[in-house]
Amino acid sequence: MHRLKRIATFGSALALAGSLCLATPLSASAAETAVRIVERPDLKAVFGQVESRDVVPARARIGGTIVSLAVEEGSAVKAGDIVALVVDDKLALQLAAIDARIKALDAELANAQVELDRARKLLQSGVAPRSRVDQAQTQVDILTNQIVAAQADRSVLEQQQTEGNVLAPAPGRILSVPVTKGSVIMPGETVARIAGGGYFLRLSLPERHAAHIKVGDNVVVGSRGMTDLADRGALGTGKVAKVYPEIDGGRVLADVEVEGLGDFFVGERTRVWIPVATRKIMSIPETAVVNRYGIDYVRVASAAGEVDVPVIIGARFDDGGTALVEILSGLAASDSVVMP
Repeated sequence: MHRLKRIATFGSALALAGSLCLATPLSASAAETAVRIVERPDLKAVFGQVESRDVVPARARIGGTIVSLAVEEGSAVKAGDIVALVVDDKLALQLAAIDARIKALDAELANAQVELDRARKLLQSGVAPRSRVDQAQTQVDILTNQIVAAQADRSVLEQQQTEGNVLAPAPGRILSVPVTKGSVIMPGETVARIAGGGYFLRLSLPERHAAHIKVGDNVVVGSRGMTDLADRGALGTGKVAKVYPEIDGGRVLADVEVEGLGDFFVGERTRVWIPVATRKIMSIPETAVVNRYGIDYVRVASAAGEVDVPVIIGARFDDGGTALVEILSGLAASDSVVMP
């Protein structure tokens, strides 16, 4: 009996202490702040797909056989890098034929030059007529021009050989290589597809949000792996760069500029939170919230003193360098919050 009385007395003491914590006289030096009513964007979670600005094909300029491939899917290239080497065996044979023709023309030109020198000496001696000198000179000129033409043909073949190097037309990453080493291709066929010009996110939003989206809006972008909005350390920000004027199938398209998409795959999706409206919320400094045993409390100044009020908090955000928290329930707009 005495033990039960002691337990009851101890419980009454705890209840009295709890009531003193919930309602205490207001201190004259306590700092107070009013509940703020601020406008915050209403964010809608959508999926954004990584797209490249340009998809440029690296094409073969001559027909032939691919003897080497310098890239594979995912390789990073710069403009002018060699992607593959195409060899046409006929070009080597044509070069050999032109070289033989040039040698023959050189021999004929040497013989014609000797005939011209002989005709000039005979003309000086008065033995040969002037027409013979003119005929020899004409033959020398013809052979000289034929050699020049043959050398030009050889330069064309050499240029065709250098065009066997398939070059990357723009910097970027290789998306696909639809050919293999040893493949026979024709001029103009695609050897590799290159994603260049940088990456951006393309959003597809319901038609009802079309009127609320505008260029320059800030968006919140999740990192790889479909991270949630609560995982704030893994989020980035971007800006709406373009809103397409056409609605197709009840969807409006928008492009978002985001830094750091270089590691993403083209076509990879990630979560994006985009503002589609604004709403007024109650907010207080984050430091005014105290958590005890899993319940959030805020100390409010009242006529009876300071009262600890349980609250339900929402999203945390920054307003001009001050960390604020949204109050979903527990406070009124006229309340004065006592800072701890």
